[in-house]
Amino acid sequence: MKQFVKKISSTLLITVLTLGLAACGGEDKEVEEEGKGNEEVTEQQVDQIKMASWSQPITEQSNLYLAGEKGWFEEADIDFEYIPGAGGGDAVRNIIAGNADIAFANVEAVLLAVEQGEELRIIYNIYPENVFNLISLKESNIESVEDLRGKDIGVYSLSSGTYQNLLVLLYEAGITKEDVNIIETGVLNFGPLMNKQVVATAATDTGLFDAGHKGLGDVNIIEVKDVLNTPADVFVVTEKTYQEKKDVLVRFLQVYRDSVAYTIEHPEEAAEVAVSAAIDGQDKERNMGIINIRNQTSINEEMKEKGLGWLNKEILKEVEETYYHLGLLNERVNIDQITTNELVEQLK
Repeated sequence: MKQFVKKISSTLLITVLTLGLAACGGEDKEVEEEGKGNEEVTEQQVDQIKMASWSQPITEQSNLYLAGEKGWFEEADIDFEYIPGAGGGDAVRNIIAGNADIAFANVEAVLLAVEQGEELRIIYNIYPENVFNLISLKESNIESVEDLRGKDIGVYSLSSGTYQNLLVLLYEAGITKEDVNIIETGVLNFGPLMNKQVVATAATDTGLFDAGHKGLGDVNIIEVKDVLNTPADVFVVTEKTYQEKKDVLVRFLQVYRDSVAYTIEHPEEAAEVAVSAAIDGQDKERNMGIINIRNQTSINEEMKEKGLGWLNKEILKEVEETYYHLGLLNERVNIDQITTNELVEQLK
């Protein structure tokens, strides 16, 4: 909570001094000195942090709402504001435009922005595990990526992570996008799969969870992380913000990391907060499922040793190299040079 030192009003001070003069005569200087000691007017500095997200406030990010509910941002002297977006590219554009201080975005969006000349810094690993996968109905007998040749495959859109991660799978299997028929099916792309309009669909782990609740049935799953374990999301800032606001960034990251650790231990509490805080949080049982999935993707073996948020530069270099060979990047951007664990190392 904000700590304030009570102010002594000027009227009260004048009254004290006047009474002192009348009663003590020549002791006015002593009273004045005492008054000066009590006349301090101070207020704890509160810094604003605007976080641009790739989405509206959804259940996946319940740790943030829990931190707000418990007053942890206030205790860290942070005025926190959530800026919604529509995709990681949107979140990154918001920090570039100065509409936000920090972006919650996918690595691909950062790579593309840096390629275009933007000066950015990746400062925290939100989800170290790749959450994308390829789903097909068991009856379709898609056992491997090679089985996709000549088949219709659904993606959210050609600018989404589903498309980019599908290309990773195809590339590693020696298949080009011309060898398959990629169809934009929108965010509800499990509908076309269930209606057999496509033989497979690229999606996220939480998307698969929701589809299962809607009667998807038995499926085969090919996980992209088995091929390239790209961190699903990171915190990124502009170089200017990184240089000028390190102190407040550390305080924000500390609250974020503490809230993740707490949510891992208390998923039921986070699920309850999401009921009113998340736009998709009305079903508490569903919230629990989503939160448990995200808890699992928030930590890996390396982080158990080095702490939540640790960034593995070697993996990020591998991701960049893969995207360069895929043609998603026209030139290498040296992602390891814009990635830092400096702030994570300051967290407790």
